[in-house]
Amino acid sequence: MTTPPADVNYTFNDREIEQLKVFGEVKSHAAGDVLVAEGEQEFDCLVTLSGETHIFVETAEGEKRLGWMEPGQFAGDLSSMTGHASLARIVMGKPGDVLHIPYAAFHRLLVENSHLSDVFVRTFTARRIFARDADHKAVIVIGAPYDRTVFAARDLLHKHTVPHAWLDPDKDELACRIMEARDISADSLPVVIRGASRILSKPSVTDLAEAFGLDLLPDGAVADVIVVGAGPGGLASSVYAASEGLSVLTLDCDGPGGQEGTSSKIENYLGFPTGVSGAELAQRAAIQAQKFGVRMAAPAKASALELLETGEYSLSTEDGRKLKARAVVIASGAQYRRLPVERLEEFEGRGIYYGASPMEAQLCHGAKVAVVGAGNSAGQGAVFLSQTAEEVHVMYRRPDIRETMSEYLVRRLEEMPNIHLHPQTEISALHGSATDQLEDLRMTGVTVKCRDEEKKIDTPFAFLFVGAAPFTQWLPEGVRRDDKGFIKTGTALERLDLVRAGWKIERLPTQYETSRPRIYAVGDVRAGSVKRVASAVGEGSVVVSDIHRAISDVAGSAM
Repeated sequence: MTTPPADVNYTFNDREIEQLKVFGEVKSHAAGDVLVAEGEQEFDCLVTLSGETHIFVETAEGEKRLGWMEPGQFAGDLSSMTGHASLARIVMGKPGDVLHIPYAAFHRLLVENSHLSDVFVRTFTARRIFARDADHKAVIVIGAPYDRTVFAARDLLHKHTVPHAWLDPDKDELACRIMEARDISADSLPVVIRGASRILSKPSVTDLAEAFGLDLLPDGAVADVIVVGAGPGGLASSVYAASEGLSVLTLDCDGPGGQEGTSSKIENYLGFPTGVSGAELAQRAAIQAQKFGVRMAAPAKASALELLETGEYSLSTEDGRKLKARAVVIASGAQYRRLPVERLEEFEGRGIYYGASPMEAQLCHGAKVAVVGAGNSAGQGAVFLSQTAEEVHVMYRRPDIRETMSEYLVRRLEEMPNIHLHPQTEISALHGSATDQLEDLRMTGVTVKCRDEEKKIDTPFAFLFVGAAPFTQWLPEGVRRDDKGFIKTGTALERLDLVRAGWKIERLPTQYETSRPRIYAVGDVRAGSVKRVASAVGEGSVVVSDIHRAISDVAGSAM
């Protein structure tokens, strides 16, 4: 078993214990008492005062005791803060007293006591990283590598930092042993196993969100601000709004990170001299937001927005919930455009991908890979994939890639011996295995067109980083957009836009405000924005001061 590093634990001194007691209640427990059950959500934070608390997880080899908490130490990991389902079972090992800090009170502690907050966040994060890198896993995905359900499950778990192992039933002997021990038939595959308590057969994203507690927002939830989108702009708005005392609900149709969450390495973001992956940046920001009390739900897709007679906005989600807030920040970003080629949908998740994370890199080890696009995301993806792929073919329609890609990335591409650049080239056809069984379908190659010549490249993987299509079709007509669907804000709004939107207040829209009062747009979804992470973060943070003023004005006029 992997030895945990020292920073996965911390022992509070007597003074710190007294500060903690203000937020909770001391309870006595006998040996064997279950303090947190596997799968339990929004559970108490537990600080051992006497005796011992033991932590157990169900792994592929059976139940294992990961460790124990002695007096002054606390159990839990990031789930204690996010409210997600516990992947461990916490049991009283030796009789004694435990300080129980309820979930709501624990969030109050994180905001009110900076020192204790730092201790919890730092230790919880270290434990989650240890769990991710450890040999044992409480969550196991069993399924074929090109199965769409497997890809969707692993992608969701990865974006929510849920440590898990993936086993191929055709290659991993352990998968067969687990299936036999847990009475899982081949017809049930793919499956996601959550410890000892849940086996999900062919799960949908919604099934997984329910099982792991990824979306805890109830119907009718109310906040000062709703943020739609958990990319860099949305997470920045969430952090700054919550840290300044506003209640915040943040939704995302996928998971924290947005389009930038798929970037394998961002090297020109301020403060990270060795670079940072988009996923790591998103995960840090999501933790930071939830530390300040932001309630996050993902996957949760916005479907409609309307103004109520009370002056509040009602946001509907695709699953029928209605949420209310006094202000809305639209940070839903932009999605990569789909190529206009036949069979694209067939091969999505079976050879066609829209991001290059370690999960995808694992799949294409030793293979030829095509990367389509000429922006920084394409360059970052190509460099990352070149570490595991035999060859990486970068294709783009422009004659000179320097027109759209940062110079440092172009140099990397030119210097890597297994990366080949193909200017003025685009994919014109996709080829796949001949089968009537969808589970056996996979891409085998692409036909590319360079000027007037066509040739076939045998590659089972194509990564698409092409263009940007904003996710704005769910918005009402009153939120004015340009001809490409990007949202107009501030001075980009013409008088006619405001007239058609029914703008009735005396002031003009502020810099990031749309044609509807107290609805804002930041990041890639905003017309005229600079499509960079730092720009989105800046917009997402700056807009909060405008929100404060607008909410105060509305409250003042109602008095």
